[in-house]
Formats: sequence, C-alpha cells, structure tokens
Amino acid sequence: MTPRPRPLRGRRLSRAVVLALAPILVPQTVRLRRVVPLLPEPPKPWEGGGGDDPIRLLVVGDSMAVGVGVEEAVQGLAGCVAAELTAHTGRPVRWRARGRNGATARDVIRDHLDEALAEPTDVVVISLGANDTMQVRSHRAFRRDITRIVREIEAAHPRAVVLMSALPAFHRFGLLPEPLRGTLYLHAQSLEVSARRALASFPLAHMTPPLPPYASDHFATDDFHPSAQGCREWAEFIVDDAVTHGIAALIPDRAAAE
Repeated sequence: MTPRPRPLRGRRLSRAVVLALAPILVPQTVRLRRVVPLLPEPPKPWEGGGGDDPIRLLVVGDSMAVGVGVEEAVQGLAGCVAAELTAHTGRPVRWRARGRNGATARDVIRDHLDEALAEPTDVVVISLGANDTMQVRSHRAFRRDITRIVREIEAAHPRAVVLMSALPAFHRFGLLPEPLRGTLYLHAQSLEVSARRALASFPLAHMTPPLPPYASDHFATDDFHPSAQGCREWAEFIVDDAVTHGIAALIPDRAAAE
C-alpha cells in the first residue's frame, strides 16, 4: 500500500545539509517570520456533519489539520475530506479536527492525541511533518513519533483506517528564498521516507503520494497555508488515492455489520 521509500543515503545527507547551511538559513527564517502574516486558526467548534450511521472522521495534526488559512473550520481539510468521503461512499460523515498551529508530531503526542482518540473513530487523517521539517528534527525521531501515533490509533480504534498526507512540497513555496526553499524540501523528503516506512508496518495505514503541482489559488493570503480551494484539492487527492488503493473500502460500515 505504501510507495517505496527513497534511498537511505539521501535521508542521512538532508539534515547535514541543513546544519551546514545554518548561518544562511537562520537569518532567512527570522526575516521570513517578520514579513509573513500570522493567520489565525478558524473559530471553534472544529467539528460538524453527522446523520444516520455516519463515518466518524478525525483529522489530527498541525495548522492544516485545524484549518489555518480558511475562515470557517468546515472549509478546512477535515470538512473537505468529509465532503469527499460522502461523495465516494454515499454515507454521511461526522468530522472533527484536533491539534494546533505549529504542532510537530511530538507536540501532538504530548498535547492532543489522548483527547483526539477518546471518541469513536472510523477514519483518521494525519497532517504532520511541515513543522518537524522546519525544526530540523531527525528522521529517526519523526519515524518514532509517527509510529507511536499510529500504534495508539490502532490500540484505541483497531478497525480505523489511517491516512497520512504527504509532506508539503516546499520547493513550490514561492515566498521561501533560496537556499531555504530547496533545503527544507530536501529535509521534508527525508522525513517523508521515514513516515512511509513507519506506516508500512500497519495494515490499515496508508500515506498519499506527493500532490500534483499546486494550482494558482492553492495558497491562502500568507502564501504558505492552503486556502479553502487548496484544502478542497488536498482532500480530493487524499480520498481519490485511498479509493484507488482500495483503502476506502476498508472503512468500517456498522450498519452492514449489524
């Protein structure tokens, strides 16, 4: 189910490149934070939908998971994935988004995972890795954290399908100067390899391939987070990929089971 990872050598080199370029990258990052507008999280509640025998969807993770870049939570990734699941399955969806802007995988484990998994869940979409990339976390630490997250999902909800989004394509972020842009892309690729290897150990887990080139209206006003249209495109890609790989067919159907 999981695409074949890239060679190990590239994984090891990426963090070394980031650290070697630190004297250039750190000032670029500081300057970027000064000029990029800080968009808020959308107002709560970060949940909605419902109906008879709904698919219970949880989207957990970082700023994209909770909808930074859109005005209302329903326009974010969770609401859009819910709409796509309904379109493909004909079933209603009850969705929730949990996490926070700026969260790494470690932050989600520490601050959000227990509460997120406390309610019944059929599908979990994980959006993580952008902040782990920007904090130059090691691929070993990221793989360990992703493994723990999926293991805890499996323990709490053994029949839940887990879908993890590919990491952002930093080389397509026009606001990022070089060499920051290319360096972040290189390190994101190394973390993605580790995440794919982590998910390969779980039969109900799958990671999407990288998204196709972003459309002109993909980004929100900060040119960093996805807009409402970007979230729709990302959700469509996630669900279409799950259908193509037969993952969507594994979503529990409680009515049929009865």
